[in-house]
Amino acid sequence: MTETQDQNVQLRNDVNKLGSILGEVLKKHGGEELFNKVEEIRELTKGLRETFDENKYSYLKDEIAKLEPPMRQQVIRAFSIYFHLVNIAEQNHRVRRSQFYRRERDQDIQSHSIQEAVLALKSDNHSEETIQKILDDLSIELIMTAHPTEATKRTVLEIQKRISTILEKLDQPALPYKKRKNLEESLYNEVTVLWQTDELRHRKPTVIDEVKNGLYYFDQTLFDVLPAVHQELEDELQEYFPEKQWQVPNFLNFGSWIGGDRDGNPFVTPEITWETLKLQRGLALQKYEESLTDLMKRFSQSTTRVDVSEEFLQHVAEEEKKYLTGREKWQIEGEVYRRKFAVMLKRLRQVESKGKHAYDHAEELLRDLMLIQENAEEHQLDNIRLKKLNKMIRQVQLFGFHLATLDVRNHSGEHESAVAEMLQVVGLEGDYASLSEEKKQELLIRVLKDPRPLMLLNEDYSKETRDIFDVFKMINNAHKEFGKRSIEVYLVSMTQSASDLLEVLVLAKEAGIYRLHVDGTVESNLNVAPLLETVDDLIAGPEIMKTLFDADIYRKHIEHRGNHQEIMLGYSDGSKDGGTLTANWKLFKAQQEIHNMARDYDVRLKFFHGRGGSLGRGGGPLNRSIMSQPAETLGDGVKITEQGEVLSSRYMLGNIAFRNLEQAASALIQSTSKVHHTEEQATGLKKEWENAIEEMSDHSLKKYQDLVFGDPDFLTYFKQTTPLNELRELNIGSRPMSRKNSEKFEDLRAIPWVFAWTQCRQMIPAWFASGSGLARYAEKGEKELQTLKEMYEGWPFFRSTINNLQMALMKADLTAAKEYVDLVEDKEIGERIFGIISDEFDLTKEMLLKISGSEELLDFTPNIQGSVHLRNPYVDPLNFLQVNLIRTLRETKEEEHTDEVLTEVLLTISGVAAGLLNTG
Repeated sequence: MTETQDQNVQLRNDVNKLGSILGEVLKKHGGEELFNKVEEIRELTKGLRETFDENKYSYLKDEIAKLEPPMRQQVIRAFSIYFHLVNIAEQNHRVRRSQFYRRERDQDIQSHSIQEAVLALKSDNHSEETIQKILDDLSIELIMTAHPTEATKRTVLEIQKRISTILEKLDQPALPYKKRKNLEESLYNEVTVLWQTDELRHRKPTVIDEVKNGLYYFDQTLFDVLPAVHQELEDELQEYFPEKQWQVPNFLNFGSWIGGDRDGNPFVTPEITWETLKLQRGLALQKYEESLTDLMKRFSQSTTRVDVSEEFLQHVAEEEKKYLTGREKWQIEGEVYRRKFAVMLKRLRQVESKGKHAYDHAEELLRDLMLIQENAEEHQLDNIRLKKLNKMIRQVQLFGFHLATLDVRNHSGEHESAVAEMLQVVGLEGDYASLSEEKKQELLIRVLKDPRPLMLLNEDYSKETRDIFDVFKMINNAHKEFGKRSIEVYLVSMTQSASDLLEVLVLAKEAGIYRLHVDGTVESNLNVAPLLETVDDLIAGPEIMKTLFDADIYRKHIEHRGNHQEIMLGYSDGSKDGGTLTANWKLFKAQQEIHNMARDYDVRLKFFHGRGGSLGRGGGPLNRSIMSQPAETLGDGVKITEQGEVLSSRYMLGNIAFRNLEQAASALIQSTSKVHHTEEQATGLKKEWENAIEEMSDHSLKKYQDLVFGDPDFLTYFKQTTPLNELRELNIGSRPMSRKNSEKFEDLRAIPWVFAWTQCRQMIPAWFASGSGLARYAEKGEKELQTLKEMYEGWPFFRSTINNLQMALMKADLTAAKEYVDLVEDKEIGERIFGIISDEFDLTKEMLLKISGSEELLDFTPNIQGSVHLRNPYVDPLNFLQVNLIRTLRETKEEEHTDEVLTEVLLTISGVAAGLLNTG
């Protein structure tokens, strides 16, 4: 048996072990009747997946329909908790596989590892100078968002983490019998606690709850894992290029939207953002204090044993005299490093209270650490680095006193209204909103070129305008209190014209964040970034940015920001408006066009990819999303959102977090290195391929919009065949589901749009209309089909698109989806639209298999294929139960609703999300 086969056996053993424990828990708390009922349903669904039988299928549905409280809720919970346990087992298996590769080292190199990326640099015969240039070009920033797509409670996540830790310990081969027995007992206890824990939230989380949830990942994993990834790259470079002493730049950072994202969330106020910044700083300082205390224990070197420079000794003595009282000093004079750490701890502890001896900024702490490093390395063995000290130096460089840069985002319409009122009050323009775009730009540029303030006293303005202005005042104050890294970017949602960005600069000018000096120079302390979301906005993007780069006053702003412009690309609304194939191609094309245009202006662009966790919102593995971008656009940095459920699946466990970030770093290194080849090698895009995808995109867009916007019954079908309305009761986020509390399709947020389709297993945002686009091109002849196969093999973007479509079809299930169609009141509408979806599903699957040359979907990734096969049978009962419960809920008058039925619907939603590893 090979190591890989043995590992797969271990995974199956873990799943079986956890399943058996759950079975014992069911017997204990629900009796043999519950256990037998769950087993009967489980065996039936598993058998039906292997060999479909109409009679058995009808029998299964009848058995599920007969379930009554309290048994019904117990059955729902049994299947939901089973998925949580499977998720834990699979995560533990990922850790196991990663550790195997790290153990074997050069015998078997793990795909998408940093080791593989460094070896690729070596095999490409890059010079050390070129490699250093590649390193200097690396930049990736991952942004946590509070988008409401984590259906699992924090309490449940923490139980899952404890179970995972136990499984990892049980993997140790030389574990003593007694210790193994104790761990097995702990495993039983934790699964029991999981069963006994209420998995639903009983109130919506506040914004500060969401902030604390985000901080949890920094505290538990990221504060240690980010330096570890940098160290891994440094170690691998040193291993394969030992002649050079490598210094890896801080290329991997985390930022956040949580507490700064105002778009559509009335609860994100300036006060909340300020509290967020305080909480972030508090955690950073706490972690530094822990690290300094640990270093103080380790650095026990004495001047009686090692030589320390007279200059350093004098420095420490002067600092003790300046900052410490007699009792605060370290009492052993020869332990000079501990004396220095005592000073540093005193100064660090006064930062929050603004004590007179406090560090003013993180750079002062960094200088102290580097001073210790410089002296301590003098008495180290050659090539043996002070890794604990180096780790803290890296942490201070990465996290400062702000922990994570907080982006602020708001809707363009909010800025326009505020600026319009300001202009009206001072008599410059009575009806700004009705001006042409050209006139708006002229007026805004005139205001920006006038150094005098525009606003009068606050009381002259409406509350809405004062609220907007307070945001900008808060940003200015945050720069003074927490440093300019605390808030660096202001994102403008629904950017549709150049004036949308100029309005933000006007507001920044009024708050003192942007200044025009008398000598004509500009000081600008905030990046202003457009968010291009719809297909139309993506097409207009290059012209919007060109207009701004042509404006002298905006160019001066850009120059002060280092000739750097950030542009965010929204995946969710583009897919919602135009379908996934069209949206992904328009995003790719917009990046290329804006990049090429900006290059003519010597402006460096950082693209910010607003990807969701689910496939319908641009989700998928992080490394695959990096590899699929135009390689030439990665050299100036890339940002990617990390949303909802992906935070727990990727960053709750340290080993998983390291592996995820290692894969991202590896993809970035390999993609960036392509730019140092010829242009065709860098882009990987032939003109023939571009023409082909353009044609496919046009056909796909028409097919998608004919259904979603052209069919008058589609919105009815969507609302009735999915649990959209029931999702409103699931307390998973502070933000409302719709903009303006509207029932209109255009105001529905992309998250509930995708979440609802995922629950009913149709998942059309992730795949619908792609098959028509692919088929229309392929049906032209054998040559065109061959072109599609060549695109799949040679173009990372197209390969990623096809593979994500395979994943979407694999998770969709039209047999289960058909049950939801019965919820549509008008049966003709339900059957007709489901028929369109079903035909497109079959066509899409046919095309994907032809292009990839596979026998079955996901043949290219047997681990994921096996995982989906394992899960799908056990999602079916939850779908059947959900349909029955929704029907009951909708047929009952609201005043007659029982909390029990609604609770059971929400439990099925949570369970399906756990089973599919996707929400919105």
